[in-house]
Amino acid sequence: MEENQIAKSSSMESDIRILTSGGRTIPAHSSVLASASPVLEKLMSDRPERTVPIVGVPSDAVAAFVNFIYSRSFMGEEEMIERHGIQLLVLSHVYQVRELKRACEVGLAGKLMAESVVDVLQLARECDAPYLSIRCMKFISKDFKEVEKTEGWRFLQDHDPWFELHILQFLDEAEKTRKRRMRNRKYQRLYLQLNEAMECLEHIFTEGCTHVGPHDMEPDKKKGPCTNFSTCCRGLQLLIRHFVTCKKKVPGGCSHCKRMWQLFRLHSSLCDQPESCKVPLCRQFKEKMPDERTGEDGRWRLLVRKVESAKAISSLSKRKRVDELDVPTFIPN
Repeated sequence: MEENQIAKSSSMESDIRILTSGGRTIPAHSSVLASASPVLEKLMSDRPERTVPIVGVPSDAVAAFVNFIYSRSFMGEEEMIERHGIQLLVLSHVYQVRELKRACEVGLAGKLMAESVVDVLQLARECDAPYLSIRCMKFISKDFKEVEKTEGWRFLQDHDPWFELHILQFLDEAEKTRKRRMRNRKYQRLYLQLNEAMECLEHIFTEGCTHVGPHDMEPDKKKGPCTNFSTCCRGLQLLIRHFVTCKKKVPGGCSHCKRMWQLFRLHSSLCDQPESCKVPLCRQFKEKMPDERTGEDGRWRLLVRKVESAKAISSLSKRKRVDELDVPTFIPN
């Protein structure tokens, strides 16, 4: 929108002019400016000559600023941010035009580059633009090796060491958070695997699978492999067969037997029907289960709670998949 188009955008004749650094004047309407910016409203009330200077930025940026106030959006917003994003962010902050400030933050955040991200971050800090600041910090964290080679980073080191320290502390916390999330995902996968092993254990000793099953299963009756045979059930059956035939068969005597003892104990800790349960040693482990919540027993109880949580998550996930498959299709008459 050009200057004359701004004046024609209202049935009222323009009653105020904006003066720019290049000596350019832009006609405008005081009511429109006042409704968009409390700062401009105050400036106009204090200047009876009906002129408002907006200086310090190129005239084209001021024109884009006024255009946004009139239209509440940009014609060719991406190009406008590319050309005047920095200046528009400053103007929106100084004159408190929140919609424009948000648009500038989002636009600039989408065009960050290693060569300029430090300058944009410093500007975001000065203009109180938290969204843009966070995006800049994340960009620096992701590509710090390239950022520290730039002139902007070297200038920051020489002139603002406190802000440099703040950035480095953020990077350190981000790295710790990343490692913590990776560790949590690793443990979560482990708890899900243990929950799957518990389900297979119950399945084997309740229904039977291939040649392994409950004690009352007919010897000649062979069950077909289950859906989890290749991923979990087969390995668990090999462990069970070893446990049955191993001569040591004590928790500390054989690593495979020790693992099987732990699986039996974990099942017993999770089982709520030990009297009718067909999994071996379930009731025996239940009777010997200690009440202490410290030391090794405390860590074991924590493991049990984590597996219980994984079981709940797995159950919800399966239910969601079933619900998605069972969504009815309505056919109109």
